[in-house]
Amino acid sequence: MKSSYLRAGAALACAAALSACGGSSGELLLGGSYSGVTKAGLVLTNGDQRYEVPASSAGNGSGSFYFPELVGTDDEYDVKVAGRPDNVEDCVVTNGKGRAAFNITTVQVNCTFKKHALKGSIANLKGDGLVLVNGSDRVTVTAGATGFTMAEVPEDAPYGVAILQQPVNQTCTLANGSGTMAKVDVTNLAVTCAP
Repeated sequence: MKSSYLRAGAALACAAALSACGGSSGELLLGGSYSGVTKAGLVLTNGDQRYEVPASSAGNGSGSFYFPELVGTDDEYDVKVAGRPDNVEDCVVTNGKGRAAFNITTVQVNCTFKKHALKGSIANLKGDGLVLVNGSDRVTVTAGATGFTMAEVPEDAPYGVAILQQPVNQTCTLANGSGTMAKVDVTNLAVTCAP
């Protein structure tokens, strides 16, 4: 009789321990969405699980991810960033910690690109009204200016500076206006105005 009480007590202790530590059935998804990932290098962890997120195939840096290993009901999870692509400044995890009760699809990983300056020189600008553009960025340059600076561009992103409007009584040309942002500032754009 005494041994049956001991066996029952041991079974209850084991059940309580399993409940406290979370189940081990592994039937639930753990994942969500990411942004700012245009190349390989984003590594996420959940405890001893490690997953390298592939770069977005959509080309916009956004997509979804799921750890290959399923988590069990009542398991605790804590998603962290263990590595990031070399063109990224930082990655922040939102909704990454909790206890699983159903499929987890709301973890968000938002990465911020490194950005670099895009600027150049201007020669012989005598008239007002010169306007340069790069996408939605627009810069008006005043007469006599010898240089210009556009908005910073994310690393590895394309840029294409163009002359939107010529200055009064002059015609300007632009050299080196397009390319892909490198790991350093781009400073070799050159505007030359005549006469």
